[in-house]
Amino acid sequence: MISTLGATLKYRSLVGTANQASKVVALFSPEWTTVRFRFHADKVAKGPVPRRFGYEEKIFKGGLLPRTSYQDKRLPIPDYKPKNSWNEKRALFGQNDYIDILGPSNEITQKTLHPTQLLYNVPHWLRGVKGNEYQVLLRKRKFVQKEGYPITHPTKWAELNVRIKKLYKYLNTKTKSPFWKHA
Repeated sequence: MISTLGATLKYRSLVGTANQASKVVALFSPEWTTVRFRFHADKVAKGPVPRRFGYEEKIFKGGLLPRTSYQDKRLPIPDYKPKNSWNEKRALFGQNDYIDILGPSNEITQKTLHPTQLLYNVPHWLRGVKGNEYQVLLRKRKFVQKEGYPITHPTKWAELNVRIKKLYKYLNTKTKSPFWKHA
């Protein structure tokens, strides 16, 4: 007996009745099939479902003319202005490309210009440099320490030295030296 809120409930044994009830339900229950699209005709009659109601498309995606529904006037097209092909930048473009092929500029002194001497927009420590990152950074440190770079840019100077130390350790421990081929 279980008492709940002062009421007493009595349970009787349902051993035989549960087994009989399952047999009866199995005899008289027909096979049920569910109709997935029961009201398809009604759904088609209502028309398409409105999506993104109230949203206005900002990007024009229709046709050739760039006109939108809220703007009937044409978009402004800038007037054609031909480029000045003889301005300084275009006229002098590539003037030093073949300086090494043409030979000396002065016949008396026989001095020739190397193409790396014409790189005016490149830092002086980077002109004509060859080598890996470690060699380039060593060259940079050699050039800029004379100019007071450690005093004017202390953080960059410290980062430069840290990077040189890391590359030094890496190159000395992880790479093979070409002098140890026959050892």
